[in-house]
Amino acid sequence: MAEPGTVYPYATGKIVLWVPAASKLNLRDGLRAVLDRSVRKLAIANPQHAPYGQAAVAALKKQDLYDRVSDKLVLGENISQTASFVLSGSADAGIVALSLALSPNMKDKGRYAEVPAADYAPIEQGCVVLAKSRNKAAAHAFLDFIKTAGAKDILQKYGVGVK
Repeated sequence: MAEPGTVYPYATGKIVLWVPAASKLNLRDGLRAVLDRSVRKLAIANPQHAPYGQAAVAALKKQDLYDRVSDKLVLGENISQTASFVLSGSADAGIVALSLALSPNMKDKGRYAEVPAADYAPIEQGCVVLAKSRNKAAAHAFLDFIKTAGAKDILQKYGVGVK
């Protein structure tokens, strides 16, 4: 479905344990904080179809936490819905994208601890121009922009690993 020669892997996503600013949860121990009794609900993206959810499950398993917290999990359809569960108070903590934790909507509303990248498979992000695009000129312009130093600076500002 991609126009030949347009596949461009541009970044690698990262996950964090995020809690609202009012939370008393101590994040010093990183992901192990999910064992605290105050975490009754832990939001993650649905690992059946969301790469960030797959990364969350892998990290929980790597740290031997998954079986201990699986009954606390609340699944979002995507990483944005997962973050909104924590923002709204529907979950006490969440494993979300670092880029969301640093976004204007969340950065001043909570705290986070990074999950070691070695605990989950890389969350590769890429873009393509669709072969049947109705506006290939704009799609190519966007692809060209993603390759610039300016775009890479923006991505890095939001905690995305750039290539």
